[in-house]
Amino acid sequence: MPANWNIILSNARSRRLENHPDLPLPVLLCPIRTARSMRLRLDDRAGVLKVTHPRGMRASAALAWAASQKRWVEQQLDKVPPPEPFAPGARIPIEGSEVEILWSPDRPRTPRLDGAHLVCGGPEAGLARRIELFLRRRALDALSRDTAEIAAAAGMKAIAVSVGDARTRWGSCSSKGSIRYSWRLILAPPEVRRYLVAHEVAHLRHLDHSKQFKALEQELFGGDTRSAESLLRRWSPRLRRIGVG
Repeated sequence: MPANWNIILSNARSRRLENHPDLPLPVLLCPIRTARSMRLRLDDRAGVLKVTHPRGMRASAALAWAASQKRWVEQQLDKVPPPEPFAPGARIPIEGSEVEILWSPDRPRTPRLDGAHLVCGGPEAGLARRIELFLRRRALDALSRDTAEIAAAAGMKAIAVSVGDARTRWGSCSSKGSIRYSWRLILAPPEVRRYLVAHEVAHLRHLDHSKQFKALEQELFGGDTRSAESLLRRWSPRLRRIGVG
């Protein structure tokens, strides 16, 4: 049975984390009542292999099947790009443009964007945390502004806007009108950020992905969203690795 990258949700309480001597990562076993086959996915950010399988299957059988996919696992790990931690001299994108982290202990602790440089000071031990907080604040400001602008143009308003670091979602909109984004969107080109904002604002009116939703999404974005969607797919792997490690 070939492994694939399908993501299937399961009840977290039924999941089991196991180890196998033939596999380089722990295996998270996820029994699914409606599953008819087994599927394997590498979650490189969490550092686990996720196996979904029929609920009636023995855990030992599911683990053995995962071990039989060892070659596939090795191939996927070879494709994973290295992490890009926030460190002196590192280059990271901010709004799609590469900037270099310039650190010196005698500079002010609060990071400051100066052209093609992100200037930082203070103890090196807390540098990564200070840079992430800077980027989170910048993301919240930009995403709040974009959301208010795009929603107002459609006669709508978000109840609240916040940022987080969800592993699998770039944004979400609740039925009550609260929108939450990944702070990592501030790293991507502005076109990507505005596409995600248009997507989530459209959910204020349509909590689905119907034709009406897609039409409103394109109207709010101001054109065909396909180029922005493609750009997001190209950027996604790197965005998830920045600040990791």
